[in-house]
Amino acid sequence: MPQTHCLLIGAPVDSGQHRPGCLMGPAAYRTAGLAAALQALGHRVTDLGDVVCNPVEATSANPAVHHLPETLGWTRALAEVGEAACVQGMPIFLGGDHSLALGSVAGMAAAAKAAGRPLFVLWLDAHSDFHTPGTTVSGNLHGTPVAYLAGRDFPEFPPFPAPIPPENICLFGIRSVDAAEHAALLQHEIAINDMRVLDERGVIAPLREFLELVEAADGLLHVSLDVDFLDPSVAPAVGTTVPGGATFREAHLVMELLHESRRVTSLDLVELNPFLDERGRTAHLMVDLVASLMGKKVFDRPTRSFRGQM
Repeated sequence: MPQTHCLLIGAPVDSGQHRPGCLMGPAAYRTAGLAAALQALGHRVTDLGDVVCNPVEATSANPAVHHLPETLGWTRALAEVGEAACVQGMPIFLGGDHSLALGSVAGMAAAAKAAGRPLFVLWLDAHSDFHTPGTTVSGNLHGTPVAYLAGRDFPEFPPFPAPIPPENICLFGIRSVDAAEHAALLQHEIAINDMRVLDERGVIAPLREFLELVEAADGLLHVSLDVDFLDPSVAPAVGTTVPGGATFREAHLVMELLHESRRVTSLDLVELNPFLDERGRTAHLMVDLVASLMGKKVFDRPTRSFRGQM
């Protein structure tokens, strides 16, 4: 496969939720051998180290919101680093909780706008993350990134560089949506492939339909992979476990389909909490999934025409 320059960007973000531990995520991915796995597939890897957050003084009209200055600081810093990294290759953000996507996707949107190409987002997650700072009850800003990139009201945040049209967003593996998010999603034409859809149709058909849209538009594709996309039986190291997630086999199939599309241009790895892991089990699984996304296969499958000549 063509060599990709993978740029690892550590995002030790722990401010988007209440349970400590996600700030250790970048170190866990490095310890689990992410760089070596990518290099073994022939890719070039540059580790840009961990981004540093400079909090931005701000308050929210919603008293439930916590750590807003830190989240604004991370959003600004990650957007800047991510946009610059796009010029060099494929940014891979090592999180950190999912609030890091407020910055990572903003950076990718700015880069896509500068390139004159549309940005698409595949959200692999148990949650829709469609709250705004004004609607969240928990105050956890890791539940807001999709609303931000879709152009909903975020008065505390800088304007999103280029709000992403709802048809360019695909929520995949969703199985936990509260009433306020559900009502808001009904007003947007975002593709929602919850676990009911995946149980009925499998993962292949809905994912290929979305990838065909990306292909037709010659778009850039940002993939945001949350550990809780996976079933907690195979990936326990997350503070937001929701039963009924993707299996080991389903997750690898998704990654292989993404690789075959040749459309992924940036990636988030989020919500890994090593403090909750079992001897690095989840970290190693996430590294294996990235390897599948970047071309690793169990074996090279012969094509139909080749098989016919055997």
